[in-house]
Amino acid sequence: MRAVIAEDSVLLRAGLVKVLEAVGYTVVAAVNDAEELLAAVEEHRPDVVVTDVRMPPGFTDEGVRAALLIRRQWPEIAVLLLSQYVEERYAADLLTGDNRGVGYLLKERVGNVDDFLDALERVAAGGTALDPEVVSQLLLRRQSGPLDLLTPREREVLGLMAEGRSNAAVARELVVSESAVAKHINNIFMKLDLPPAEGEHRRVMAVLRFLDA
Repeated sequence: MRAVIAEDSVLLRAGLVKVLEAVGYTVVAAVNDAEELLAAVEEHRPDVVVTDVRMPPGFTDEGVRAALLIRRQWPEIAVLLLSQYVEERYAADLLTGDNRGVGYLLKERVGNVDDFLDALERVAAGGTALDPEVVSQLLLRRQSGPLDLLTPREREVLGLMAEGRSNAAVARELVVSESAVAKHINNIFMKLDLPPAEGEHRRVMAVLRFLDA
């Protein structure tokens, strides 16, 4: 698995390189800003990109804009965004459209290497990974609409789905059977008015409803 890292903090960038290489990733480039990121992706066509949200020169949304451009030009490349703070709009921007192979984590999650690598592996495999803190804040802020129809347990399940967890992972987290999780998920689909439809990934659609994207 080949990776490109974009992070303006020298120490964090070096740490990411070390962590990824320790578990078998080949880091083909580790860069400082969005312009260098786009050039590295064009040159190396990596399997996955790990990028900061805010980078030089403006320290606003350079990393997000670069990630969206990468997703448009090279949709096969997985992208994991890192952010210092919870910025819901950036998570929604990244998840809108083709949602395969995308993730959004807080930088503090990198400190827990196992959690970070688990999220990166899900993204690299074509799944999604959304930081639990983002999920928690969104749950608190969504006070009206179809989400109000969900039971507390269904909201827990939807929150874990939004993090990118599989049915088996949700079952382990909640200490229930996979069949119970499947039942909760079917109830979520029904309450969010998400009937089966060819070509639509209902888990992703449910998460997008959750994000209010």
